[in-house]
Amino acid sequence: MNKKPIYKRIVIKLSGEVMAGDEGGGIEPAALQGLTEELNELRGLGVEIAVVIGGGNLIRGAQSAAYDLERVTADHVGMLATIINGLALRDILEKRGIPAIIQSALPVGEIVMPIVRSHALRTLQEGKVVIFVGGTGNPYFTTDTAAVLRALEIGAEIVLKATKVDGVYDADPLKNPAAVKFDRISYHDVLQRNLQVMDATAISLCMEHHLPVVVFNIGIKGKMRKILLGEKEGTLIN
Repeated sequence: MNKKPIYKRIVIKLSGEVMAGDEGGGIEPAALQGLTEELNELRGLGVEIAVVIGGGNLIRGAQSAAYDLERVTADHVGMLATIINGLALRDILEKRGIPAIIQSALPVGEIVMPIVRSHALRTLQEGKVVIFVGGTGNPYFTTDTAAVLRALEIGAEIVLKATKVDGVYDADPLKNPAAVKFDRISYHDVLQRNLQVMDATAISLCMEHHLPVVVFNIGIKGKMRKILLGEKEGTLIN
């Protein structure tokens, strides 16, 4: 007997670094190809998929000082970077026969349509992938917060936060080999411990609206499918 997904509608939060793959920056074709294959597999389960994408592979607004830019300017550049990533992802998806649309919180004329909730919902129900870009459209907010906001707007049941580590740890596992991974942790503990897996605004929104988040390693193929089928992967925040 085939397993059925335990979630009907999801938001996948992709960091810009995921788009860069092993290159560390820019957009790596192999990374896009792998991502496309996984999204298509999830569609095969009958799951409605929205993606919120970051721009850290191109520029990070929070690192404005390193670029010698004003923070607001750097955030605007970062929001534009998410649009670049979204356009690339949509193009690859459609070339592989996966229908997708982009909606942007940041007005960009005729390149990408603005966020229209009713249109996004219809598109999801039609089995198309919806890619949300432009962050929240405002400086000083991360794409983590944008992901939670979009999830709440479209009635998603969970946020899957794709990272390069396999969950939430009590310390940075890349710096501390003795770091301990949590299989499950509460919103309150994430905030109290200042774990910074998502920014405080995003976690607080999740806590207020009881929206679960799973943090997982997207570098290992098949993780998202397992999560949607109810298997324990990564770290559940609820």
